[in-house]
Amino acid sequence: MSEATMPEKILLEVCVDSPEGLASAIAGGADRIELCAALETGGLTPSPGLMALAAKAPIPVYAMIRSRPGDFVYGDSDMAALLADIDAVRASGLEGVVLGANHADGSLDRQVLAGLATQARGLGMTLHRAFDLAGPDFAGAIDLAVELGFERILTSGGETTALKGLDALAACFAHAGDRIAIMPGSGVNLETLAAIQARLPFRQVHSSCSMAVDAPAGKARELGFVAPRPKRTDAGVVRRMRAALDRL
Repeated sequence: MSEATMPEKILLEVCVDSPEGLASAIAGGADRIELCAALETGGLTPSPGLMALAAKAPIPVYAMIRSRPGDFVYGDSDMAALLADIDAVRASGLEGVVLGANHADGSLDRQVLAGLATQARGLGMTLHRAFDLAGPDFAGAIDLAVELGFERILTSGGETTALKGLDALAACFAHAGDRIAIMPGSGVNLETLAAIQARLPFRQVHSSCSMAVDAPAGKARELGFVAPRPKRTDAGVVRRMRAALDRL
């Protein structure tokens, strides 16, 4: 049975970028982890040390494969780094990888994605929000993701938040059918969940489940090493999100 047709509870994926965030997501009841570095940049490939720690988690962990911030247009040197990152994920024992690549016009880069998917054979695969640049007609991008063996697509419907992208997301669900899971993400939280659920037949969602906290004053903050109000994964938010999903 594909993820698109799974009848079980709605799955909650939480993105984290630190050991503390990993522990909080697990404690709060997350069903799957997207493991990253530097979530403030949209997420980068996590360090080998963080992957080794996450490999001990009692739930599936998928690692972001993104070697640098910025766009998802990758040249030969980028590709070499991405392939090596996939090898590192495999060596760590994690469940899967989160991938994406575009041409300069925003369309998905079939050649790069095929190379990454081949390298990741045997691992689970999520197509990340590089997909959102491929709109406004996402049908071809969905078909390519199915062809290359992705399990799911993380998308906001091409908008800054899933709530703003509801029309496009609904079209994605209709085109995908039971061939691949569509996982709404970006701005999916306790305040927006009901409105999103009213329009979309999702069986899994992606959320940071984070809260802004005040960073301690001091030299590290003064020199810009620490943001004044960084966001941190919060076990209580994860727990409330899990409970809200269970009520749907």
